[in-house]
Amino acid sequence: MSDAESADAGAADPSEHDQEAVDEDADTDAYTGSGEKRREDAALLSGRAEYTDDREPPGTVHLAFVRSEHGHADLEEIDTSAAEAMDDVLGAYTWADVEASPSPGRLQPPGLDRDVPAHPVLATDRVRYHGQPVAVVVAEDRYRARDAAAAVDVEYDPLEAVVDPETAATDSEAPRLFEAAPDNIATTAELGDRDATEEAFAAADRTVSIDLENNRLISSALEPRAAIGEFDPDEGFTVTVTSQSPHGHRRKLAHTLGVREGEVRVVSPRVGGGFGHKGHHHPGEAMAAWCARELEVPVKWTATRSGNYLEGAHGRDHRTTAELAIDDDGTIRGLRAETYASVGGYGLGSGARMPVRYGRLLSSQYAIDAIHCETRAVFTTTAPIHSYRGAGRPEAIYVTERLIDVAADELGLDPVELRRRNLISPEAFPYETPVGATYDSGDYEPAMDKALEAIGYDERTDATGADDGRLRGVGIANYVESTGGGFESGLVRVLPDGDVAVYAGTHSHGQGHETTYAQLVADALERPIDRIQVSEGDTAAIPTGTGTFGSRSTIVGGNAVVESAEKVLAKARRIAATELGVDSAQIGYEDGTFAVSGANDSVSAEAVSGADETVSFEDIADTAYGWGLPDDLEPGLESTTFYDLDGAAYTFGTHACVVAVDPDTGDVELERYFAVDDCGERVNPLIVEGQVHGGVAQGIGQARYEQVAYDDDGTLLTETMDSYGVPRAADLPSIETDSTVTPSPLNELGVKGIGEAGTIAAPPAVVNAVCDALDITHVDMPLTEEHVWRAISDQNEE
Repeated sequence: MSDAESADAGAADPSEHDQEAVDEDADTDAYTGSGEKRREDAALLSGRAEYTDDREPPGTVHLAFVRSEHGHADLEEIDTSAAEAMDDVLGAYTWADVEASPSPGRLQPPGLDRDVPAHPVLATDRVRYHGQPVAVVVAEDRYRARDAAAAVDVEYDPLEAVVDPETAATDSEAPRLFEAAPDNIATTAELGDRDATEEAFAAADRTVSIDLENNRLISSALEPRAAIGEFDPDEGFTVTVTSQSPHGHRRKLAHTLGVREGEVRVVSPRVGGGFGHKGHHHPGEAMAAWCARELEVPVKWTATRSGNYLEGAHGRDHRTTAELAIDDDGTIRGLRAETYASVGGYGLGSGARMPVRYGRLLSSQYAIDAIHCETRAVFTTTAPIHSYRGAGRPEAIYVTERLIDVAADELGLDPVELRRRNLISPEAFPYETPVGATYDSGDYEPAMDKALEAIGYDERTDATGADDGRLRGVGIANYVESTGGGFESGLVRVLPDGDVAVYAGTHSHGQGHETTYAQLVADALERPIDRIQVSEGDTAAIPTGTGTFGSRSTIVGGNAVVESAEKVLAKARRIAATELGVDSAQIGYEDGTFAVSGANDSVSAEAVSGADETVSFEDIADTAYGWGLPDDLEPGLESTTFYDLDGAAYTFGTHACVVAVDPDTGDVELERYFAVDDCGERVNPLIVEGQVHGGVAQGIGQARYEQVAYDDDGTLLTETMDSYGVPRAADLPSIETDSTVTPSPLNELGVKGIGEAGTIAAPPAVVNAVCDALDITHVDMPLTEEHVWRAISDQNEE
């Protein structure tokens, strides 16, 4: 079990099928592997959970942004005098004020090929996307702050905009966003061997190709971004913030504010969803802290929903041409892809570099000898792109899984049979792909067979034979997901009364860490789970960690806390040996009790028989903080581990979708959705199911409803939930799940990530199903009624 940028783990209990799977997998003698209900949920459901906006230090004032009305324009003049004259307004600031301060005022540079400026906290001489912060106003309450922001007068000289990344890079007439990037290209990358791929294409019986758009998305977490900045001249900054990575935020804020990391404390309380856009700081967090220092009072900023949509970092937005070299017997010889990926008006954190790595998963589950991928990350006059749940993996798998269906149609083969003929053999692992990924373990065919059997794939009827006049289709998508990466910290501290405090460098925003980490530590120490408390989110209290994203928390964070617990238990065993008067090798431990277990060469049977027989964990904890410790042991009973995973663990699975399409209206109904996922050992199957359900919901959202739209002037048209189509419960099918278990050999727990599986597999599964129903080659996402109806009309005209 692991996680991603998600807030899904509090999903409803699994279906009856799922609960049976949970019960079958559970070990009644262990917490790990059982469907332990989330301990977080009582506070979340009752309203007791505290989020950033719930906090209000004494004397707190409020910040509001003045945002650009244009997608691309020069700033002529900013007049803040009317705002400053309003009652209860404490200050109004522009870039000139930031520039005159000790702070650099720019977000951390993204490390691009081109020497372009990093994102300023307030616009300098030009705005490069609609909604870019131009000025800030601080007032006694948020309503006065917003009114004052509306009173700031900004004069613009509008410039031509460009919102399509391919146009921005290839059209010589397209406007240029930065002098240092005359072609608007931020960075480029090639993966794989171009020559070997060309040879594979030359040798193949045929080539199939497809042009794809991976639609731009907006993160719609339950909680918008928010921050409270506080400043003390002696202690520095304290910034309370909605964060997936508190220590990462500390580092980035220190850079923007121009101070040492030790002068910044980041506190992150409950976080209502992240999906990637809370993994990097934005102007709001930095300006709340900057204004707190200027005004010497706590300053709160909470993004409005529209503000979050305008400037909260978007995701995806690829234009790809992909080709498959294939023989007439279905053997895939090679794959090549060329992609233009938008990075928006500025590079934001790692978001500008993510597209150049997406090609590492183009092999998907298939043994493809030659792959070449060339990617150009391109500046456009749109909001910056950052990671969005999956962060490159959904884009890659979408390319490959759509190509497979196109190739099957070209060859007259069943798409499942074509997949089956090219699956990587279980004996081939660890398997290195031509684009640099090394899959740790896998057994793909059983998962695919489960999904096919569940939906009755072999018994399906022809799509045109539906009694109700609708066209039915079935879509299959296989996937792999790289999970883990980097180090993570885990501290386990036993208190003198035997309670256990766990501190993790990750930070949950829906993944259920308080439950899963408690399960792992409870088993490692053989303690009741209600005596384990888990804490995250305070850089002053927790060893430096990496954070929660990329389906990494249980792999690295879980292993970190377990390793610390094992070190604690080893020390406790030594203390018990001293208490009982025997060698530590003679100490057994079970259910919270240390006992003398036998003699060895250095301890006589007489000594063992004359010793006290048992001592409790609580007694050892008390002794650890008192007298009588061995001379070579320090007081205390705790351990810190920095766990570093060597490589990535690759989750995999098969998702299957059955749709019914009304040919008169283009309406699409998802009649069945079945997901089979393999994330290695599952710490908590119930939370795994919640992660799968939430991921599939987001994946269906991309496939069916969601798309960011800009007009030609760079104005965001989908600025609110009225215009941006987030799916509701009634728009989603009942999501059925099953699993296989292939442990990862790379970590002691054998776990892999699961949080992004649904966002990876659902889009190609749904699109494949609709194309099967309509008997067409391709239709771009989102599959709205209009898009599907137009595809049907175009087919009828042909």
